[in-house]
Amino acid sequence: PARPCGEACSKPAAMPDLSTLLAPRKKLLLVGAGKMGSALLNGWLAAGLPPQQVSVVEPNPSAELASLGVDINPSATPHAIIVLAVKPQLIDEVLPSLAPFVAGDSVVLSLMAGVRLARLQSACAGAATYIRTMPNTPAAIGCGVTALYCDVAADAARQSGDSLMQSVGATVWVDNEDLMDAVTALSGSGPAYVFHLVEAMAQAGEGLGLPPEIAVQLARQTVAGAGAMLATSPESAAQLRENVTSKGGTTAAGLAVLMHEKSGLTALMRHVLTAARDRSQELG
Repeated sequence: PARPCGEACSKPAAMPDLSTLLAPRKKLLLVGAGKMGSALLNGWLAAGLPPQQVSVVEPNPSAELASLGVDINPSATPHAIIVLAVKPQLIDEVLPSLAPFVAGDSVVLSLMAGVRLARLQSACAGAATYIRTMPNTPAAIGCGVTALYCDVAADAARQSGDSLMQSVGATVWVDNEDLMDAVTALSGSGPAYVFHLVEAMAQAGEGLGLPPEIAVQLARQTVAGAGAMLATSPESAAQLRENVTSKGGTTAAGLAVLMHEKSGLTALMRHVLTAARDRSQELG
């Protein structure tokens, strides 16, 4: 039987076991339980992280969060791992209040777009290791991809970062912090580009006479199915494209427009990613 498209994302061969991530009586602090923070928290608990070893700082905790058995808005005591899942605009407001949670052996893992390690170390001083990460929203269904950067070769800390982020998808490490802005532009913001592609395809199909609901269904399933093929096929995206394209056929006619040197999708995506990267740099 066909594999459901929602299960066809690229993930590690097996979900990491987080049951032994923390030593006894050590705790992880999650700062911010919005969409991304909640996705991470659910992934960690599903991977075996004991809820009694998790604290969450969240000014407006939801009923769902309260039902998970984690410590909400805990007293200020040192935590082994501190995960910052707040908007970068809040760094100066949130981070100074975290000083009592930071110990000399703490690992601080940041999801904040554009915020460089030097600024993080200044605003949340005293930890042993700082790691920058950039996940994306498919983490909510376990199909995310996260890029990580750390400026020290601390294997144990890197393994902790890998394990935490692999619970919601794949991970890659970059060796230059400057590349994190490009990562933010490509994969961090990328799902929104794909969603807009679906919108644009559906609107174009409607313009050709298709009923709106059928145009939307065709566009959504086409992109979902193509994504599933990308995740499960050993062939490159270029080869998969060529497999669909017959010389002189309908796909070739459409691609001739889409692949135009000056006005095609490649040129447009350069502008899109450059704008997103520049904004990431501004946020930092």
